[in-house]
Amino acid sequence: MKKLISWNLNGIRAVAKKGLIDIIHGLDADVICFQETKAQDDQVLEALNGLEGYEVHSYSAIKKGYSGTAILSKEKPLSVEVGLGIEEHDTEGRLITAEFENYYLLTTYVPNSQGGLKRLPYRMQWDADLLAHMQELEKKKPVIVCGDMNVAHQPIDIKNPKANFNKSAGYTEQEIGGMDNFLKAGFTDSFRHFYPSEVKYSWWSYRMSARDRNIGWRLDYFLVSDKVIDQAKDAFILNDVFGSDHCPVGIEIEI
Repeated sequence: MKKLISWNLNGIRAVAKKGLIDIIHGLDADVICFQETKAQDDQVLEALNGLEGYEVHSYSAIKKGYSGTAILSKEKPLSVEVGLGIEEHDTEGRLITAEFENYYLLTTYVPNSQGGLKRLPYRMQWDADLLAHMQELEKKKPVIVCGDMNVAHQPIDIKNPKANFNKSAGYTEQEIGGMDNFLKAGFTDSFRHFYPSEVKYSWWSYRMSARDRNIGWRLDYFLVSDKVIDQAKDAFILNDVFGSDHCPVGIEIEI
């Protein structure tokens, strides 16, 4: 049984000061994927100084203090690749692909469409290019994708759906359609697979005590290849783990 976890840290150096190493040990996952490390590769390693038992692969944005992803794995991956091989996408440290014996694990920090939805067209191109990458890998072995997908897929995934629909980044027809495309292409939203009607969020604004009031969004996902979804035993959202404006999400899977 593998325990896989994904967590948008919103700054690995900030969470390091809040006990990140102890949190990692407490999570006791086989693989932990981070998004929004907001650090260069050497700074990621420095923030994880003292952590034992994990191999660390990080992918930093060119712009310092921005975006960035990392994978921590107890088992050495067969290979690790960063980016999509598309220049316009590969300056922001948004994707790591780790190959293991029986599957590929991808962690991604999907671009936010931003205020006024000014980056929505770019975001939709990202979704399409990521899906194409997933489908190429799927020809070789099953794919699991995790990370901050920056979309609340269904009304159940956001506290105030009507007020945000087609107005707020992360809850537009186009972004929802992008997630639909992933699912239609042979991937399953693991949390909804196990908990089709449970209201649970993974991100809360820092403003207006949103987390205390549970005014949140479910933005963080594990999408599992339909080929192996039956091998998944559970999916979870760890609302009681603090340190970021997101909380960790994960799956347990026999793979």
